[in-house]
Amino acid sequence: MIDASSFVHSREIREVEFKNILRGITSCYKMMIKNNVSLPNNENRIRDILKKDYLNNREIRDNIGFTGKYNFDREVPEDNDIGIVDIKVMTRNTFIESKEYYIIECKRLNNTNLTGTTGLNAKYIKNGILRFVGRKYSSYYQINGMIGFVVEPMDIGENINNINMLLKKIFKETNTEKNLVFIDFIKNFKHSYFSVHKDIKEKKIKLYHLMFDFSKNMEKLN
Repeated sequence: MIDASSFVHSREIREVEFKNILRGITSCYKMMIKNNVSLPNNENRIRDILKKDYLNNREIRDNIGFTGKYNFDREVPEDNDIGIVDIKVMTRNTFIESKEYYIIECKRLNNTNLTGTTGLNAKYIKNGILRFVGRKYSSYYQINGMIGFVVEPMDIGENINNINMLLKKIFKETNTEKNLVFIDFIKNFKHSYFSVHKDIKEKKIKLYHLMFDFSKNMEKLN
């Protein structure tokens, strides 16, 4: 017999672990800002720089406590042959149970059509949140994350309101039980949020959202 309470306890432990992972990723973001890294206006290439130059950099991994604990891979097909995830976060547990990993989906955000169905806010939902809700992406512990790469100057807090409006009025199929709300768990970082949804199998899933402001790091076009 499987003890459901032990699974809940395990999920709570994994949520603490995932928050720690997100703190480390945010530390990498802060390094990118401090280093004034020049970035192309391209979602995959921004993700690749974050992953290859920072998350997989041994010296940085040592400094943020990731060495020997977490591995990061990109554009990885899932075993269900449905989803190809932006960032797959593997832990020590993944080597025991292959389904135990976290997923982080990355999306660009700009100032165009903020409350419409064709802007990047809408794509953040359609090609991000809904992939978790529709189980295109797996969610072993019902905990995963998203990173918004902000590529133009904007009021990020106000844009969260725009995303929440889209969730409530247009993308009702996200089965949103709690809109994106601020959660203060990363020191000196004010753009961390979480939302709660019900997936197509009636299971609650929790998504953490980090908004990384790269608007001053975009490559200048000639």
